[in-house]
Amino acid sequence: MCSLLDERPDLQVVGEVSDGLEAVQKAVELQPDLILLDIGLPTLNGIEAARRIRSLAPKSKILFLSENYSADIAKGALSTGGCGFVIKSDAGIELLAAVDAVILGLQFVSARLTQQIFPASRQTQAFDRSRIREMLASLASRLPRNTSSTRCHEVQFYSEDSLLLDHLSRFAGAALKADCVVVAFATEPNRDKFLEGLQAHGLDIRSAMQQGSFILLDVLETLSTCMVQDSVDPARYFEVMVHLTESAMKAAKSEQCHIAVCGELTVPLLVQGNADAAIQIEQLSDEFANAYMLDFLCTYPLNNSPRKDDDKVRQRICAEHTSVFYN
Repeated sequence: MCSLLDERPDLQVVGEVSDGLEAVQKAVELQPDLILLDIGLPTLNGIEAARRIRSLAPKSKILFLSENYSADIAKGALSTGGCGFVIKSDAGIELLAAVDAVILGLQFVSARLTQQIFPASRQTQAFDRSRIREMLASLASRLPRNTSSTRCHEVQFYSEDSLLLDHLSRFAGAALKADCVVVAFATEPNRDKFLEGLQAHGLDIRSAMQQGSFILLDVLETLSTCMVQDSVDPARYFEVMVHLTESAMKAAKSEQCHIAVCGELTVPLLVQGNADAAIQIEQLSDEFANAYMLDFLCTYPLNNSPRKDDDKVRQRICAEHTSVFYN
C-alpha cells in the first residue's frame, strides 16, 4: 500500500501502525487528512478503532481496507463514518482512485461490492461539472496543465472501415511526427485490423509500439476498470487516464508534447444499449482534455445499432466534442 502511495508526489505517508489501539493513538497525535484503516487489526479491530478515531480526530477521513468480501462488514465499516471501502486484492487498481475520491469528500466502494451496498445505484444524470473540475484540479501535481485556451476533442462517425482508418492514420500520424505519444483503444476483434490498417497507411506502428510512442489497449479491460455496474466512476476513470498519461510522458521525446488518445472506447456501451455510460465517458474526456495536455479522437460506426433513438444519442455525443466528422 505504501509503495503505491509513494508513487504520488502529492501524497505523504506520515505514519504506519500495526494494531488498532496504536492506530487510535497515532490518529490523535498526527491528525492526518486521511487514514487507511485495515479492518482485521489485532488488539482492536478496524471498525472499533474507527469509532474511537471519529470522536478523537473528527477531521480525519477514513478509508477502510479489507480482504473480506462481506457487504454487511462493508456497511458496518461505512456506518462508523468511514468514507470508503476497498477490497485489498483490488487495491492495485482502485486504491489511488479511492484516495482521490475520499479526499474530495466523495464516497468510494470497491466495484465488486457496489451493487450489494447500493442496489439501486445508477448515475443516469449528467455529472456535476464543478465537482469534476475539483477532482481534476487535485491531479495537477501529477500532470502538466493544458496551457492552451482550446482543446481537441473530435468525434468521427464513419460508414466504412476504410474511412475510419484514413482519419485515424492522419490523427495518429500527425501526433507521431510531432514526437507525441498515441494511446489507442480497440476491441479484440478489431485489433489486428486496426494495426494493419494504420501500417497500410504508411505509419510504422510496430516500431512505434516498441519505442513506447504508440500504446494499444483493450477496450473491455479498460471499461471494466473504470465502471461500477453500468455507470462510470469518475475517480476510477480519471485514475485510468492519469496512469496512461504518466506512462506516455515517460516514453515521450519532449517534455511539452501532447498525448493523442483515439479509438472506440465507448462503442461497446452503445452496442449494449448503455448510452448514458457512453455520454458519461465523453463528458469526463472533454473535461480531461480541457485540463491537461491530451487530444481525443472518438470513433463510432454509423450503423452500430438500429434503435430509434440513435439520432438523439448521436446529438448528445456531438455536444461533448469540439469537432464532428461524418464520412
